[in-house]
Amino acid sequence: MSNDRIGNEEEPEIIYIPDDEGNEEEFEVIMKFEVDGSDAKYMMVVPIESDEEDEESEEVYAFRYEEDGDDLKLYTIESDEEWSIVEETFNTLIDEFDGVEDHD
Repeated sequence: MSNDRIGNEEEPEIIYIPDDEGNEEEFEVIMKFEVDGSDAKYMMVVPIESDEEDEESEEVYAFRYEEDGDDLKLYTIESDEEWSIVEETFNTLIDEFDGVEDHD
């Protein structure tokens, strides 16, 4: 399983996702990962809202993605089965990441 995390010293990766009305909203990519036994790639993003002070209320969104050269194609996760796999993998990676941070 491979994963890319935004390090403390690196610039955050920012993507723009259009909403239902076609307005582009800004999101920060917090994690990218692949699921074992699958070619699917996933990313977890959080909205960047300059007027939002309370970081505890941030919503995390998950998308399946494909890279085609410089183009990034995002797909919503629609099946409960796929969502369960993504959620379990994300939680495992977060637990591993937290464990590494605790020992530094």
